[in-house]
This record gives sequence, structure tokens and C-alpha cells, in this order.
Amino acid sequence: MNKIIFGITGQIASGKDTVANYIIQKTNAKTFKFSQVLRDILKRIHQETTRDNMQKLSTSLRQDFGEDILAKILSEDIKISDENVMVIDGVRRYADIESLKDLEGFKLIYVETNMENRYERIVKRGENADDSTKTFEDFKKDNEKEAESQILDLKKFASIIVDNNGSFEELYKQIDSVL
Repeated sequence: MNKIIFGITGQIASGKDTVANYIIQKTNAKTFKFSQVLRDILKRIHQETTRDNMQKLSTSLRQDFGEDILAKILSEDIKISDENVMVIDGVRRYADIESLKDLEGFKLIYVETNMENRYERIVKRGENADDSTKTFEDFKKDNEKEAESQILDLKKFASIIVDNNGSFEELYKQIDSVL
């Protein structure tokens, strides 16, 4: 069987994890996350895993080792994987796509969700240490930071665009049609 690799992209709290988890559940796919590389490093250097720290670390790594360093790490991990279906969560930059697009079976999924829904989700889930206390103005500023700046442009490179402004059932129906 040929490998199928779904790259998932979308703005903060658009539902990337929800899409990834659904694909994993339906296909028993293995997941690869850009953010996990950053979380692993922050944990190892005994730093808090805040969005700000992850963004600083990402910027530093990319400045010193190239814009596509995180994508290269994941590409190498994927190449040695025996899995047939894989999900790459957190594609954020054009340089990521440039490194991933040559992987056999790669398809980019863009998850589209309005800002109000995304804000409600990020506060509710509290994934990072500073999420549950975030104001809407803080959230707007987060969306303007360098790490988020290229995501809207990635939509034009997507093979698949899903709308995540509705119910889980509506989202899952869209993903089922992709699978």
C-alpha cells in the first residue's frame, strides 16, 4: 500500500487537532506534530511550554538552522516510518510545504474557522499555560505574531479545505468524504 500523508494547517484553535484525531481514529494513522518537537526541547531545557516560548524557540531554530528545520525533522521521521497513513499536525509556513510536498502521498488539509469560534476554543481547552486567561485582544495579537503570519497564505496550497464553523458531525462528514 502506498503511504498517505495528511498535512494539517489552519490558524490557532481552528480545529487542526480535531481533524488529525478523527483521521487517526478512522485510519489508525500515526501522528507527527511540529509543536511536539518544540515541546520536547522546552521540556528538556526546563522551560514552561507557553505559546510565547514555543514561538521564540521556533524562531531561533529556524534562524540558526533554516526556515524548514522542523519540517526536515518530521520528513526524516516519516521516511523511516512503517505506517501507511500519517498525519502531520501544525504545518505553518511555505518552507514547511516545500520540504513536505515531495513526500510520496502528501496532501495538505486547510482547516478554516472564524476568529470568535477559535478564541472560545482556545480559552476552553487551556492547552498552554497562558491560554485560559487570554483575552480576545490577546488572542488577536497572537494571531499577528510571526509564527502565525504565513498560515492564511497556505490555504492556496491546500489540496483540501474544510470548514470547521459547524458541529463535529458536519466536520466529520467533510473528513469522511476526503478519506
